[in-house]
Amino acid sequence: MDKYLRTWRQDALNKGQHDAAIYIGDKVLALTNNDADAFWLAQVHFGNNNFTRALALLSRKDLITRSLSCRYLAAHCYIKQGRYDQALTILGEDNPTHLITTSHNARRKLAHINGHGPKNVTQRGGKTQRDRIELSEERERDRESEKELKFQAGMCYLRGLCFAKRNAFDRARDCYKDAVRIDVQCFEAFEQLMKNSMLTPAEELAFLEDLDFESIRIDDQSLAQEAAHFTKLLYTTRLSKYSSPATLANATETLSTHYNLASNPDLLLTRAETLYTQCRFHEALAITTSILNSQNNADNAIDTSSSNTNASLGHSPRLYPLHLALLYETGSHNTLFHLSHTLSTHAPHESYTYLAIGTYYLSTFRIAEARRFFSKASLMDPHSAAAWIGFAHTFAAEGEHDQAIAAYSTAARLFQGSHLPQLFLGMQHLALNNMQLAWEYCLAAFEMSSGAIKNGTDEDLGTRIFNNSSNVGGDPLVLNEVGVILYHQANLGAAAKLFLEALELASELGCNMTAWVATRANLAHALRRLGRLKESLAEFDECLRTATGGAAPASAFEPGRGMTAFANLSLTGTSTGLSPSGAASGYDERNLIGSIHTSRGLVLLSMGGRTREAVMALHEAVRVLGGDAGGGGVAGTLLSRAMEFWALEDDLELEGTEPVIQQQESAETPKGALRSRRKGKEAVPSGALATAKHVHNDRRIEDRMDGDADDMLDAALGAVTTNHLAKSHLDQIRRA
Repeated sequence: MDKYLRTWRQDALNKGQHDAAIYIGDKVLALTNNDADAFWLAQVHFGNNNFTRALALLSRKDLITRSLSCRYLAAHCYIKQGRYDQALTILGEDNPTHLITTSHNARRKLAHINGHGPKNVTQRGGKTQRDRIELSEERERDRESEKELKFQAGMCYLRGLCFAKRNAFDRARDCYKDAVRIDVQCFEAFEQLMKNSMLTPAEELAFLEDLDFESIRIDDQSLAQEAAHFTKLLYTTRLSKYSSPATLANATETLSTHYNLASNPDLLLTRAETLYTQCRFHEALAITTSILNSQNNADNAIDTSSSNTNASLGHSPRLYPLHLALLYETGSHNTLFHLSHTLSTHAPHESYTYLAIGTYYLSTFRIAEARRFFSKASLMDPHSAAAWIGFAHTFAAEGEHDQAIAAYSTAARLFQGSHLPQLFLGMQHLALNNMQLAWEYCLAAFEMSSGAIKNGTDEDLGTRIFNNSSNVGGDPLVLNEVGVILYHQANLGAAAKLFLEALELASELGCNMTAWVATRANLAHALRRLGRLKESLAEFDECLRTATGGAAPASAFEPGRGMTAFANLSLTGTSTGLSPSGAASGYDERNLIGSIHTSRGLVLLSMGGRTREAVMALHEAVRVLGGDAGGGGVAGTLLSRAMEFWALEDDLELEGTEPVIQQQESAETPKGALRSRRKGKEAVPSGALATAKHVHNDRRIEDRMDGDADDMLDAALGAVTTNHLAKSHLDQIRRA
């Protein structure tokens, strides 16, 4: 009868008929009074979210004390109820670390008996029936031992959850690691380590290599080695994308081709995460959108108004933070709005819903609203890295550096293996001009992202960074920020080397180089400060070519072309002109384009003999940036000076004065005349004729500047035509 009832209850459970399974399971337990039947019934209660009934059942007849599986299930029930102290009381605070060394031997013994034992055990005329019974009993004992190991690993995992709720993250990390070491198939513990960034990229890779995948047991031992290899590949795809790009790419490629998992959502998500770290946002967005749209909506269960929000539900929560970040990076404000609306309607109790709303408000510069929803997302899921980072970003966007530092510090404490909170802390201290703290945080970020082992002081690590001729690895943005700090400290040679290494690393990682134009512009400024003007101009021109898809830089009479760069250029010699946030800066495109034109004009002015080109570059900068309110004050000031220099050069050219004479005149010119010249009052020869000639020359230059601006705005007029017209105009003036 008990066999019949067990079959009945299992059939009901398979059909999702939980009430029937509970009813029949209760009758089985009444008939057999077996611990296994009690555990089965408690599992059904647990799966039906009846945690109190499951605990009441497990508390009978001292099952929690006698049965390891019942103890595990009871602790899990307490955790689901949020009663972490009671769960930890049942679990205990110590991990069975002795099982880490014995689990491999136990499984090896089991594998030996199941498939690779002596062949004469069952041979004809060999062992007796008693021997075969003993072998069967030994197999059964080994299987029970295998189950106990898995439950012990599961209890380590639950113990880690309890410690994490107590904010004892170091102990939680150790519990998760022990769980995977005891049972390499305890994926929940491994997922907690990866999802919460509890290990640095180097530690993740080392931990993966130390795991004993050969201990995996399957019924067909001939496939055991392949199963171990497959499991390791799956775990490899969950590693940080900064740990070992080659290893990650190999694992993804093998799973996609050899095992036909190319269309699997988890593999696609891994590919999208890799593309995101490479700043290839549009390609990554296409992948995440395809994952969202993969769910069949034939039943119209979800009402959506955008193809990008189709099937917004029913996917891994791991997908949403990445998809939202990609929508933000690509400026897809409408899609963000529709997705946020869909999630708020159908998933109001999920933290990523409020993360989506906060991201939308941040993208539309409604900082206060964004902060409120990021805060709510972090309250609903205290271990959401995206929510904490977004919350901190809202303070940074408003220049509230102290509050931003506090929020980033919380993120750094929660996600000890991620280098991003450390990097953002360094950026904030750099904005506050706290160079020493910025240096320490950026070095910590470099150590985490690159896997560098810091042997010695921060100065030793810093020396190793910019004296290492080989590829230092890690995140190129970290190298950019370290270079900015060195620039501020007037260590220009080392800064230029760091900027160049960041660009080389970004290229090796397959990054979209358009996203790293700011770093190249930083390199150009370092070269400018070093006096290497030709190299600096070449780097600014490369910025222009990269940002415009290969177009040549705008010359003196060519139409101005946009580019991506950075703002905050200053005329003072001590200012860096560097963006503290490098490629991840939040400057809008208009400021970036205008800034790069201003920088290029400054270099051309410094080179001498190229004043006309400098005027045109600065004129384009003013056109892009607008007036002082729009950020064009510096460019306008430089343009005024450049026009004065250009006028002086034309005066000397019309008078036939040689450069040597100009130098002599400059040497003989009183200092007061130089000061008045800098104020826009050009020193001229005395007499009414000379004054009239100077006024006429100023008007002629202004007229020609207007004509050049028109040519610059009209793409149909090429450089050859413009140069020809300018030359003809000059000839007419000379003949007059």
